[in-house]
Amino acid sequence: MAEIKPNPGNLPGPNLLNKGMPGVITAQSEQLFAMARKSSLWAMTFGLACCAIEMMSTYMAHHDFDRFGVVTWPSPRQSDVMIVAGTVVKKMADPIRLLYEQMPEPKWVIAMGSCATNGGPYYRSYSVVMGVDHIVPVDVYVPGCPPRPEALMQGILKLQEKIVQDAKGEPARS
Repeated sequence: MAEIKPNPGNLPGPNLLNKGMPGVITAQSEQLFAMARKSSLWAMTFGLACCAIEMMSTYMAHHDFDRFGVVTWPSPRQSDVMIVAGTVVKKMADPIRLLYEQMPEPKWVIAMGSCATNGGPYYRSYSVVMGVDHIVPVDVYVPGCPPRPEALMQGILKLQEKIVQDAKGEPARS
Protein backbone atom coordinates (compact mmCIF):
# COMPACT_ATOMS: atom_id res chain seq x y z
CA MET A 1 0.00 0.00 0.00
CA ALA A 2 1.27 3.47 -0.86
CA GLU A 3 2.30 5.80 1.96
CA ILE A 4 0.34 9.05 2.16
CA LYS A 5 2.58 12.06 2.64
CA PRO A 6 1.25 15.42 3.87
CA ASN A 7 1.02 18.16 1.33
CA PRO A 8 3.77 20.73 2.08
CA GLY A 9 1.33 23.51 1.15
CA ASN A 10 -0.89 22.68 4.14
CA LEU A 11 1.81 22.95 6.80
CA PRO A 12 2.14 26.19 8.73
CA GLY A 13 5.05 28.38 7.87
CA PRO A 14 7.90 29.08 10.25
CA ASN A 15 7.15 31.42 13.15
CA LEU A 16 8.99 34.60 12.23
CA LEU A 17 8.76 36.00 15.75
CA ASN A 18 10.70 33.07 17.21
CA LYS A 19 13.19 33.16 14.35
CA GLY A 20 14.01 36.87 14.70
CA MET A 21 13.58 37.47 18.44
CA PRO A 22 13.52 34.30 20.53
CA GLY A 23 12.35 34.75 24.10
CA VAL A 24 10.85 38.22 23.52
CA ILE A 25 7.27 38.95 24.54
CA THR A 26 5.41 42.04 23.42
CA ALA A 27 2.54 43.56 25.38
CA GLN A 28 1.05 46.91 26.25
CA SER A 29 2.43 48.55 29.37
CA GLU A 30 -1.05 48.69 30.97
CA GLN A 31 -1.35 44.92 30.64
CA LEU A 32 2.07 44.35 32.20
CA PHE A 33 1.24 46.67 35.10
CA ALA A 34 -2.11 44.90 35.60
CA MET A 35 -0.38 41.52 35.67
CA ALA A 36 1.92 42.80 38.43
CA ARG A 37 -0.92 44.55 40.29
CA LYS A 38 -3.20 41.53 40.42
CA SER A 39 -0.50 39.44 42.07
CA SER A 40 0.48 41.98 44.71
CA LEU A 41 -2.67 43.33 46.31
CA TRP A 42 -2.19 45.16 49.60
CA ALA A 43 -5.47 44.96 51.46
CA MET A 44 -6.61 47.33 54.15
CA THR A 45 -8.97 45.15 56.14
CA PHE A 46 -11.94 46.88 57.70
CA GLY A 47 -13.50 44.27 59.98
CA LEU A 48 -16.63 45.62 61.62
CA ALA A 49 -18.53 42.56 62.83
CA CYS A 50 -18.72 38.75 62.67
CA CYS A 51 -17.57 38.67 59.03
CA ALA A 52 -14.19 39.92 60.25
CA ILE A 53 -13.54 36.56 61.94
CA GLU A 54 -14.02 34.77 58.62
CA MET A 55 -11.81 37.35 56.90
CA MET A 56 -9.06 36.77 59.47
CA SER A 57 -9.28 33.02 59.04
CA THR A 58 -8.63 33.50 55.31
CA TYR A 59 -5.13 34.69 56.22
CA MET A 60 -4.43 31.65 58.43
CA ALA A 61 -2.45 28.60 57.34
CA HIS A 62 -5.42 26.51 56.19
CA HIS A 63 -6.44 28.99 53.49
CA ASP A 64 -3.23 31.05 53.15
CA PHE A 65 -4.33 34.24 51.42
CA ASP A 66 -0.66 35.12 50.83
CA ARG A 67 -0.43 32.61 48.00
CA PHE A 68 -2.61 34.94 45.91
CA GLY A 69 -0.29 37.84 46.62
CA VAL A 70 -2.68 39.45 49.11
CA VAL A 71 -1.13 40.89 52.25
CA THR A 72 -2.73 43.04 54.93
CA TRP A 73 -1.53 46.57 55.28
CA PRO A 74 -2.79 48.80 58.09
CA SER A 75 -2.21 52.10 56.30
CA PRO A 76 -4.55 53.42 53.60
CA ARG A 77 -1.71 55.33 51.95
CA GLN A 78 -0.03 52.15 50.73
CA SER A 79 -3.12 49.94 50.30
CA ASP A 80 -4.91 49.34 47.04
CA VAL A 81 -7.79 47.10 48.22
CA MET A 82 -10.25 47.85 51.00
CA ILE A 83 -12.13 44.83 52.37
CA VAL A 84 -15.21 45.96 54.31
CA ALA A 85 -16.46 43.01 56.36
CA GLY A 86 -19.49 43.43 58.56
CA THR A 87 -22.24 45.84 59.49
CA VAL A 88 -21.58 49.43 58.46
CA VAL A 89 -23.31 51.80 60.87
CA LYS A 90 -23.87 55.44 59.99
CA LYS A 91 -21.30 56.51 62.57
CA MET A 92 -18.60 54.58 60.62
CA ALA A 93 -19.59 55.99 57.21
CA ASP A 94 -17.36 59.07 57.40
CA PRO A 95 -14.23 57.16 58.58
CA ILE A 96 -14.70 54.60 55.78
CA ARG A 97 -15.06 57.37 53.19
CA LEU A 98 -12.01 59.19 54.60
CA LEU A 99 -9.85 56.06 54.49
CA TYR A 100 -11.02 55.32 50.93
CA GLU A 101 -10.10 58.83 49.82
CA GLN A 102 -6.62 58.43 51.35
CA MET A 103 -5.93 55.33 49.26
CA PRO A 104 -3.87 55.96 46.10
CA GLU A 105 -5.21 55.17 42.63
CA PRO A 106 -5.89 52.53 41.40
CA LYS A 107 -7.99 51.29 44.30
CA TRP A 108 -10.67 48.66 44.72
CA VAL A 109 -13.29 47.79 47.35
CA ILE A 110 -14.65 44.38 48.35
CA ALA A 111 -17.92 44.25 50.31
CA MET A 112 -17.88 41.07 52.37
CA GLY A 113 -21.05 39.67 53.91
CA SER A 114 -24.70 40.52 53.61
CA CYS A 115 -24.41 43.38 56.13
CA ALA A 116 -21.75 45.13 54.05
CA THR A 117 -23.59 44.51 50.79
CA ASN A 118 -27.18 45.46 51.73
CA GLY A 119 -27.57 45.90 55.50
CA GLY A 120 -28.17 42.21 56.20
CA PRO A 121 -30.61 41.33 58.99
CA TYR A 122 -30.46 44.96 60.13
CA TYR A 123 -32.02 46.17 56.88
CA ARG A 124 -33.99 49.39 57.38
CA SER A 125 -32.53 49.97 60.82
CA TYR A 126 -32.14 53.60 61.86
CA SER A 127 -28.40 53.26 62.40
CA VAL A 128 -27.27 50.88 59.63
CA VAL A 129 -26.12 51.89 56.15
CA MET A 130 -27.91 49.85 53.48
CA GLY A 131 -24.66 48.65 51.96
CA VAL A 132 -21.19 50.11 51.82
CA ASP A 133 -21.81 50.99 48.15
CA HIS A 134 -23.78 54.00 49.43
CA ILE A 135 -20.48 55.33 50.82
CA VAL A 136 -17.74 54.16 48.42
CA PRO A 137 -17.85 52.42 45.02
CA VAL A 138 -17.69 48.63 45.39
CA ASP A 139 -15.97 46.40 42.83
CA VAL A 140 -16.69 42.91 44.19
CA TYR A 141 -19.51 41.69 46.41
CA VAL A 142 -18.97 38.56 48.53
CA PRO A 143 -22.38 37.26 49.69
CA GLY A 144 -23.10 35.24 52.81
CA CYS A 145 -23.87 35.63 56.48
CA PRO A 146 -21.07 35.23 57.32
CA PRO A 147 -19.34 34.22 54.11
CA ARG A 148 -16.86 31.37 54.31
CA PRO A 149 -13.16 32.09 53.74
CA GLU A 150 -13.46 30.30 50.40
CA ALA A 151 -16.01 32.91 49.31
CA LEU A 152 -13.57 35.73 50.08
CA MET A 153 -10.88 33.88 48.16
CA GLN A 154 -13.27 33.64 45.19
CA GLY A 155 -13.92 37.37 45.54
CA ILE A 156 -10.19 38.10 45.33
CA LEU A 157 -9.92 35.92 42.22
CA LYS A 158 -12.82 37.88 40.67
CA LEU A 159 -11.06 41.12 41.55
CA GLN A 160 -7.85 39.88 39.91
CA GLU A 161 -9.83 39.05 36.76
CA LYS A 162 -11.38 42.52 36.84
CA ILE A 163 -7.95 44.17 37.12
CA VAL A 164 -6.68 42.31 34.05
CA GLN A 165 -9.87 42.97 32.05
CA ASP A 166 -9.80 46.69 32.88
CA ALA A 167 -6.23 46.90 31.58
CA LYS A 168 -7.24 45.19 28.33
CA GLY A 169 -10.21 47.50 27.94
CA GLU A 170 -12.67 44.59 27.91
CA PRO A 171 -16.11 44.85 29.49
CA ALA A 172 -16.45 43.08 32.83
CA ARG A 173 -17.93 39.56 32.80
CA SER A 174 -20.55 38.65 35.33
